[in-house]
Amino acid sequence: MTEQGLVLPEGLELQQTQAGLTLAGDGMTLTPDFADMLPRVRAGALARELLVRAAKVKAPTGTVPLAVDATAGLGEDSFLLAAAGFEVLLFERDPVIAALLADALERARRASATAEIAARMTLTGSDSTEGLRHLDRTPDVVYLDPMFPERRKSAAVKKKFQLLHHLERPCDDADALMDAALAAHPKKIVVKRPVKGPHLAGVKPSYSLAGKAVRYDVIVPAIPKNR
Repeated sequence: MTEQGLVLPEGLELQQTQAGLTLAGDGMTLTPDFADMLPRVRAGALARELLVRAAKVKAPTGTVPLAVDATAGLGEDSFLLAAAGFEVLLFERDPVIAALLADALERARRASATAEIAARMTLTGSDSTEGLRHLDRTPDVVYLDPMFPERRKSAAVKKKFQLLHHLERPCDDADALMDAALAAHPKKIVVKRPVKGPHLAGVKPSYSLAGKAVRYDVIVPAIPKNR
């Protein structure tokens, strides 16, 4: 079916509802809402987020560090980074997920509780493997959270998010994604992995931070001499 000019897999449709742009199918609905993230960005809670700890960088006084989320999905991790003080540039290659994300961001910018954080988030382009090579500014952090075939559904995954499995494509270009991230010359690359998953593109991290279900591999590239 099509909605807003987008082609969706059989059985799925996009609906404009009072809550916002909604993905419907399999008897479920999904309406991304950044207000759901507010408990995680409260004082104290945010500092405990593994991603925030992994992405932490030193920025010159008076400057705002830049993070590029190259595989944004519904933008939840980007929201954490923006709450931690980053300006965040988001790439999402699936047009349906990107439409859901754009709508959620627009609503977040209008809501007083999320406006300040959402104002630091910018959704741009679609293909991060190309976009990372043509940035106007050198990022401090590039964040990668690609979908992989070895990921399996589990009881820990909210049932409604199973809808996204109809849209997301397994990462078949891990090498290209890592090469593009390295070509952007960030201070660090942060990769989200299953806690026992293999390293992305076989690149060994400088160090890792692991929780019960997820691991963040941190790669600190060699700094170019002209930087």
